[in-house]
Amino acid sequence: MAANRGEIATRIMRAGSELGCSTVGIYSHEDRFTQHRYKADQAFQLSTSKSPVAAYLDIDTIVSLCVQNGVEAVHPGYGFLSENAGFAEKLEAAGVKFVGPTVDNLNTFGDKVSAKNLAIRASVPIILGSDDAFSTPSEASEWVASNPALTYPVIVKAAMGGGGRGIRIVPTAQDMESMFRLASNEALNAFGDGRCFVEKYVDRPRHIEVQCLGDGTGNVIHLYDRDCSVQRRHQKVIETAPATGLSRETREIIFEDACRMLSMNNYRNAGTVEFLVDREGKHYFMESIQGCRWSIQSQKKSPGLTLSNPKL
Repeated sequence: MAANRGEIATRIMRAGSELGCSTVGIYSHEDRFTQHRYKADQAFQLSTSKSPVAAYLDIDTIVSLCVQNGVEAVHPGYGFLSENAGFAEKLEAAGVKFVGPTVDNLNTFGDKVSAKNLAIRASVPIILGSDDAFSTPSEASEWVASNPALTYPVIVKAAMGGGGRGIRIVPTAQDMESMFRLASNEALNAFGDGRCFVEKYVDRPRHIEVQCLGDGTGNVIHLYDRDCSVQRRHQKVIETAPATGLSRETREIIFEDACRMLSMNNYRNAGTVEFLVDREGKHYFMESIQGCRWSIQSQKKSPGLTLSNPKL
């Protein structure tokens, strides 16, 4: 089953067909005429009582469809439930294979706060920020006020999820109420969790990512880097591999940090470790995402691979 929609679901189904696997699709009422429904060997409609997005986040219904129809494995694609540990746990409890990281991996890296704590244990530099996620803007404001080393502007980030959702820059203390609520509501609608944490805003950094593969026993390799600094509303527009103008020393340190973090958690499958590099060349762990993104190879040849999506 491709537990997703659109292009990624179509690609999963194509890969399944090439491997000789029967494929299963799911679709909301609004997606009943879309391509991914008809590319599947079987397709099942999700709840009509939920919004188009919420339908694809309905874990109980999706797991029930798997059990009722003999689905052996579920590929989550990206977004939606791809980083949801509860989804992976319920699938495995029902005897359905989750094509992705382990439940422990998802718990550790799906929650940005726990991922930061792992970075600290791995001696990877992090940006000054809160240890816990907050449920209300007043909690966030109080925390900033209690930390003299932290000054505005700050950035509010959703504790769960990714894709640029649930992120807002807070220029001043007076903006915390509105910006926190915007980020929290967006995260709640997209990921089902409105908690956010706060960290120091780094002005005009480079966004460098390292793609890695782990075997689940502590062996991790990197597949080099890409630059994702061209963004709109905190969502990547262009990803270029390799990152140009990055010093060899910084690049090697980032590779080592990414692999060490994932190895400490016995990471399984493909994963991306994201870093911010400031204008002085210092790097900071940002977050880790499950699965892969798409890259555009630059004119300069990469020393390794530029992947489309090795999970497929």
